[in-house]
Amino acid sequence: MGYPKHLLAPGEQVDLALRPHWKALILPVLNLIVAVAAFGAAVGFTSGDARKYAAIGVGAAALLDIFVFTLRPWIIWLNKNYIVTNKRLIIREGFIQRHGRDMPLVKINDVSFQHNGLLERILGCGTLVVESAGEHGQEQLQDIPHVEATQRELTTLISNVGANGVAETEETDAEEHHRRR
Repeated sequence: MGYPKHLLAPGEQVDLALRPHWKALILPVLNLIVAVAAFGAAVGFTSGDARKYAAIGVGAAALLDIFVFTLRPWIIWLNKNYIVTNKRLIIREGFIQRHGRDMPLVKINDVSFQHNGLLERILGCGTLVVESAGEHGQEQLQDIPHVEATQRELTTLISNVGANGVAETEETDAEEHHRRR
């Protein structure tokens, strides 16, 4: 996933580009499997005229179900981006009704994380809590992959912010970090 270069300020470089963890797609995929199986069962276990009506009725219900409980969550997941540059944290969410927030690194006071349950701990994802000195205060970013490493990286960037508001990082460290991902 790349962030368009024309949306970055001069001298700004992307350090982390994240989407929510893939675990957010587990239930939509299971829903897709169940909806397709229900349609197949309705067609396979009926005969004659009943098969035609079962196929139409269950097919329509399955399509509605797939749209609401599979396609919609996938589109939401696809259009939720968290970008960390050497100057700011960029949050973009939404497909039709899009909204975003930019937090300059120099204004971020605290970065913490939490795992909400055993599954998140096993998968390494969690909630990243970013506290800023701005008027909106705290931002909770849900389902962040590699949440502990992301928290450490963001904290390192914040501590390296110079007087000009730009995090001074070595290029080799950034390249090594992106290879690990």
